[in-house]
Amino acid sequence: MASNSASQILAITKTAPYSKPRASRFLQSRKPYLNLCCLSQKFSNDNALFCLPNSKSFLLAKELEERNSNNHSPTLREICQDHVPGNVLRRLEEVGYLVPTDVQREALPVLFSGNDCILHAQTGSGKTLTYLLLIYSQINPKKSAVQALIVVPTRELGMQITKVARMLAAARHMDPELEQKSYTVMALLDGGILRSHKRWLKAEPPAIVVATIGSLSQLLEKQIFKPDSLRVLVVDEVDFLFKSSKQVSSLRKLLTSYSSCNNRQTVFASASILQHRRFIHDCIQQKWTKGDVVHVHVNRIMPMPACLYHRFVICGRKAKHQVLLSLLQSDLPESGIIFVGEQSEKSKKSGQASSTTVLIDFLRASYEGPLDILLLEEDMNFNSRAASLTDVRKGDGYLLVSTDIVARGIDLPETTHIYN
Repeated sequence: MASNSASQILAITKTAPYSKPRASRFLQSRKPYLNLCCLSQKFSNDNALFCLPNSKSFLLAKELEERNSNNHSPTLREICQDHVPGNVLRRLEEVGYLVPTDVQREALPVLFSGNDCILHAQTGSGKTLTYLLLIYSQINPKKSAVQALIVVPTRELGMQITKVARMLAAARHMDPELEQKSYTVMALLDGGILRSHKRWLKAEPPAIVVATIGSLSQLLEKQIFKPDSLRVLVVDEVDFLFKSSKQVSSLRKLLTSYSSCNNRQTVFASASILQHRRFIHDCIQQKWTKGDVVHVHVNRIMPMPACLYHRFVICGRKAKHQVLLSLLQSDLPESGIIFVGEQSEKSKKSGQASSTTVLIDFLRASYEGPLDILLLEEDMNFNSRAASLTDVRKGDGYLLVSTDIVARGIDLPETTHIYN
C-alpha cells in the first residue's frame, strides 16, 4: 500500500436502480416544460423514447412498446432488411453482427423512419454501428458527393469510427454495375488540411467523411468542402463538443449556417447528456434538428458498474509518483489508465516538461510489473497516437498514461483500474 505518511479513505458507491416516475406527478411537475418543448414520454422496458405527441414518432414509440411487450426479438438483419443494402448486411453477418443491442433495437426503426434522433447510451452499447447502418441506408454509391458527415471531438474516436465504417464499406456488391462504385470513407483527423484531402474532395468526393471539428471548420471556411449534398449528419459525443469553448462556435455554424436541418437527417450521440430534456428543447428551438426529433435513451438502470470502489490517497506533491507506484504494486491491475492533467500554455512556453513525460520517465525507470507503459496525449502526432491505441488493443495488459482524450467514446473494456 502507500507510504506511512499517506492517509487513505475507502468509499463504496452503488448505483441505485432507475424507477419509472408516476405519470401524474411527472406531468404535474414538468407540465410547463413539456408544453414548451412539445414533448411526450413513452417508456419501453428500461429504455425511453421522447417524441412529439400525435406525431409519426409518437406512433412509432407506441409500436416499439407493443413489440417489446410481446417479447419479439428481431435479428439485426430483420430490422435492417428493407433499408440497408444486402451487401452491407452480408458483411455484418460475416464479422459476427447478428443480434442487435438495445440501442440498435430501439433506435434503428426510428432512424429508418426518417426522424432526427438523439442516441443516449453508454460507451460500448452499439451507437456507432447504429448510425453507420443509417448512413449506409441513405447514401448512393453512384453519386459522387459527400453524403454523410460524422463529427467527432478527438482523433482517437475518429479512428475507431473510421475503422468500422471501412469494414462495412468493404462489402462486395452482387450487382456488377455497383461493384465499380464502392463506398469511400475519408478521415479528416490530423488537425490540419492535407493537400491529398483537398484533391480527393474536389476530384472524387468520398461518400462518407469522419472529421474532427477543427479539421472540418477549416475546410468549410475555405469552401473546400460544401455540405450541399449532405443527407446524414452525425455528431458523436455531442455533449463534450457543446461544452468545449474552442469547438462550440464551429459546431453551431455547421448545424445552422453551412447546412439546414430540413435538408438532412441529424443524429446526436453521447453516453452522457445532462439535462437531456433541455437539450431536446434547444435542438428544436435552435434548429439543430427538425421538430420531430426522437430521444432514444437505453440502459437507464445501470449506466455504470453496480459497485465502484474509490480510494483517496492524500500525500504531498513530491510523493505523488512514489505513492502511485506503491498503489500499482499492491493493486496488481490487469490493465489500467493513469489520467494526467494537460500541460498549461505557460508551462509550455517556459520549456518545462509535461506531467505525462515526467510520469512516463518515472514509471519506466521504477515500475517492475508485467504491464507495458504507454503514452497517449494531444501533442503526439497522428502516427504515434495510432500506434499507442494499437498497442493498447493487443490485449497483453497495459498502463496507459493519458490526458482526458481517452475519456470520450473510446472502448477499452479490459481496463480494471483507473488512477487520477
